[in-house]
Amino acid sequence: MSIQMVGFDADDTLWKSQDYFDAAQAEFESIIGQYIDLSVAGVQDHLLQVEKQNIAVFGYGAKGMMLSMMESAIEMTEGRITSSDIRRILDLGKGVLQHPVELLPGIEEAVDEVSRYFPIVLITKGDLFHQEAKVKATPLSKRFKRIEIVSEKDPQTYRRLFGEFAVAPSEFMMIGNSLKSDIEPILAIGGWGVHVPYHTTWAHETVDGIDESLLSNFRTATNASEIPRKVRELADLARPS
Repeated sequence: MSIQMVGFDADDTLWKSQDYFDAAQAEFESIIGQYIDLSVAGVQDHLLQVEKQNIAVFGYGAKGMMLSMMESAIEMTEGRITSSDIRRILDLGKGVLQHPVELLPGIEEAVDEVSRYFPIVLITKGDLFHQEAKVKATPLSKRFKRIEIVSEKDPQTYRRLFGEFAVAPSEFMMIGNSLKSDIEPILAIGGWGVHVPYHTTWAHETVDGIDESLLSNFRTATNASEIPRKVRELADLARPS
């Protein structure tokens, strides 16, 4: 079988995202630092653990981050944090939700080039309202045949989408910055993947690497300009001999 459809991730693949979360994290630590000694408190580890526990409740995205920050702040300060500082944390979350959509260098040209040869879809996860707003704000939205905002990116979700797209896993290629969400699940069910690393990655999205048995269906593009070439390489491999 040959490649019939190509999917793109959104955050940190098409546009900047994690940078805003990292900036909010740094500001959160400065707020908490007024109450506790950051050098011994393990602020990042505590927040990550709270976020991990809350994903099943709040899902992914800025709202879940903001609520987890509030919960962590109350726990780590043993309730001493003031209402004004809770308000500052609330404003951090709002700031992330309202950040501008800034396309990554070369990505618009890469999307256009890939779309010349394959139908393309957008598959992203996170807060529904936030993702819808970002998609609406980008000039890329009209390029995609379908736009899917999902609560999780795992083999089960991808299989459901492939059923709706009427393509087999072996006919689909995914492009994204997250090995954990964009690449590994696709490769695990027989699809193809192009990893485009971003300079910063959320701790919950990090993995050690790709299983060696899956590497034949996998390529890495160091920047957006390399995406079309990597797509063509894999498409040639997927084409029946």
